[in-house]
Amino acid sequence: MWAIRRASVHLRNRGLSSGNGRISIGKSEIERCYFENCNAGIIEPQVTLISGLLSSTRSYNTSSSSSKSRGAVLSFSSQAGANSSEEDKDDLEDGFSELESPLDTAQKGSESDDDLSSKSDLSEEESILDDDIQNVLETKIGVSSARTRDYSEMTKAILAAPASSVNRVLNKWVKEGNEVTQLEVSLTMLHLRRRRMFVKALQLLEWLESTKKLEFAESHYASRLDLIAKLRGIAKAEEYLKQIPDSFRDELVYRTLLANCVTANNVKKSEELFNKMKDLKFHTSCFSCNQLLLLYKRTDKKKIADVLLLMEKENIKPSLFTYQVLIDVKGQSKDIKGMEQIVETMKSEGLEPNTQIQASLARHYAWAGSKDKAESVLKEMEGGDISKKRWICQWTIPVYATLGKADEVERMWKVCEPNSRFVEAMAAIGAWGHLGNIEKAEAAFDKIAEKIKKPTSKHFNALLKVYTDHKMLDKGKDLVKRMVESGCTFEPLTWDAIVKLYVASGEVVKAGSILEKAVKQSRNKPMFSTYMAVMSNYAERGDVHNAESIFLMTKRAGYSTRLQLYHTLLQAYINAKMPVYGFSDRMKADNMFPNKALAAQLARVDAFRKSPVDELLE
Repeated sequence: MWAIRRASVHLRNRGLSSGNGRISIGKSEIERCYFENCNAGIIEPQVTLISGLLSSTRSYNTSSSSSKSRGAVLSFSSQAGANSSEEDKDDLEDGFSELESPLDTAQKGSESDDDLSSKSDLSEEESILDDDIQNVLETKIGVSSARTRDYSEMTKAILAAPASSVNRVLNKWVKEGNEVTQLEVSLTMLHLRRRRMFVKALQLLEWLESTKKLEFAESHYASRLDLIAKLRGIAKAEEYLKQIPDSFRDELVYRTLLANCVTANNVKKSEELFNKMKDLKFHTSCFSCNQLLLLYKRTDKKKIADVLLLMEKENIKPSLFTYQVLIDVKGQSKDIKGMEQIVETMKSEGLEPNTQIQASLARHYAWAGSKDKAESVLKEMEGGDISKKRWICQWTIPVYATLGKADEVERMWKVCEPNSRFVEAMAAIGAWGHLGNIEKAEAAFDKIAEKIKKPTSKHFNALLKVYTDHKMLDKGKDLVKRMVESGCTFEPLTWDAIVKLYVASGEVVKAGSILEKAVKQSRNKPMFSTYMAVMSNYAERGDVHNAESIFLMTKRAGYSTRLQLYHTLLQAYINAKMPVYGFSDRMKADNMFPNKALAAQLARVDAFRKSPVDELLE
């Protein structure tokens, strides 16, 4: 059967049903593997998805189920049999055997999902929406991609306006005789999204919809829903979804909400939405499947097998993003051979690694100790004269630091330093910090600080992380004071660095109080790794009371679907040599089920229980 399924785990005992294409909310497993057949043309009959793993005769349908401006949503012919053979199920056994490791996240000294979340886990949805805007500009209005870098008059007016007065500025702009056109709106939205100025972008769309200055299309509704989810949360986005006219409440709108649920790591809501899209007869797109892959990569890697099986049954051809996720999962577990097999299959499908995938490969090679392979990929990325491909430095600098190549980091940084860009400076700060050269890390920070009139938390986070990694509490405190004086709004990454700074310095109680402040004050909830930094420290000490407190805080934040949370709490009981009662029932109430490693922990805790005879003898 389909080769890519070998990058998964054994499904035989997990209640898999291959009758249709829903994701079970109860156990988060596929209840059926394809929903409907699509009458379409058949092309490329012999497709091997992962060479050396599994192969099959597949047929893909590439007819579009929607217009290009709504994104590349493909329908696929379903030629696979409804039932998988026992041999096919056995083939899944050895794909991701590392997923039975004691913890679902990487151990100290290796990569973790949270470490990579800001680098390679970016959702496709934001780029898809930007591509939709770009497509409108190029196909419907005739604007070249080079022109999209220009600032329109509307863009200039909104950029110059305070965030609280966008409506007033736009009303004045119209009274001055300016016309609201699709070109003006599209160029402005593109620039605002690229700059991550989401508040102003949402205000623009709200103004357009309320004043009816522009006829809304599906992409406008999708973009507004996306911004509401980002700024006000999933619940408010769901309320807005109900207000969208039925004729525009199509697949693009729903998948936009799905992507935001995934970004929030909300497993239950993501699965419910995925199933609702099936109920509404939307074709299952590669984009939606990629979102589930990304979700399970972060929360429960075993469920990746379910998604891959669904993609097989519905003949959904993997995209570059699909391979990116699978490469990262293999790379994080240091399964280099499996990672390379996925790359070979990708190439056999006519897909060449893009810069992001190349950077991921180099990073995974470096973490796994395959230095020669890492350097080979890096040199391939450079392509000779680095000054001609300067933009590649943001990717190569961190990997050279991981390899301990200070001279290569210096060589890369010299190309960028005279006129460094934000991403290059951030890469240099992290790299010098990794190499232990705090002075150069601070110099790189000062370089970018000189160019910014009003720095934000993004500019401080990289240096703050360096101080955290090196347990430099005093310097970290001084930097935080500087952030406060600059009027910075603290983001999840900022809180993460501050909490870990105090944990690393041995002040875990202070770290816990800061975490509580972050929960109350921050618009966005703290990262999962932030909670775990405090909880893990309590677990190491055998402090069950405080570990339970952080456990409850983490659950309230919506992270109850991560097995590491339960692993860590059990470890607190083990280190305290205390019995735990009703733990399995607690997990069942959270729709969680122990894997082998967690079951072994439960057995260890059970050993602390007193037998009836012991209680009588006391």
